[in-house]
Amino acid sequence: MKRQAHTPERYPTREFTVSDLTTVELLWLEKRIENRVRFGRPVSEKVLDRNRRVLSFTPGSIFAFVRWTSSDFGTVLSRIDILRAAIPGQRYSTVPWITPGGESLLRLSGWLKVERVLQLIDAVEALDIDPADAAPDYWHHVHNRLSVNETPRPYTRSSHHAWLHRRRVMS
Repeated sequence: MKRQAHTPERYPTREFTVSDLTTVELLWLEKRIENRVRFGRPVSEKVLDRNRRVLSFTPGSIFAFVRWTSSDFGTVLSRIDILRAAIPGQRYSTVPWITPGGESLLRLSGWLKVERVLQLIDAVEALDIDPADAAPDYWHHVHNRLSVNETPRPYTRSSHHAWLHRRRVMS
């Protein structure tokens, strides 16, 4: 099956096959494990059972993957990754639950940082902008600032319009 890829500014439009898709396994075990996609545009969803699903993303699409795990003694893991889905022939990072992986735009762990990223995603959505369409450089900026406990700049409509203009000019 061939489909036309949704491609960001620096990746040429090409045909892709199902084997080019990036898959994300979502798991939910009440009060134990929650793997979920916070934003992104999956092209397919497969329900494995009542606790597990698999979402598929086209090469180059951007999505946020949130992982949370707890034990009898409290939270063990809180992590958020914002990734650009793997593009065949290009380098990518591996991430648990994601096959094959993706280009890491943001990777943070610890509930306070994860919560802050979720708030920033909400702020982008409050501008009526899909976070998957926000400038990838913004997610890099958020990662860099929060990694050193600094406050990231807010995403604005004017920065989004500048990103869209740059993407048009570069393509």
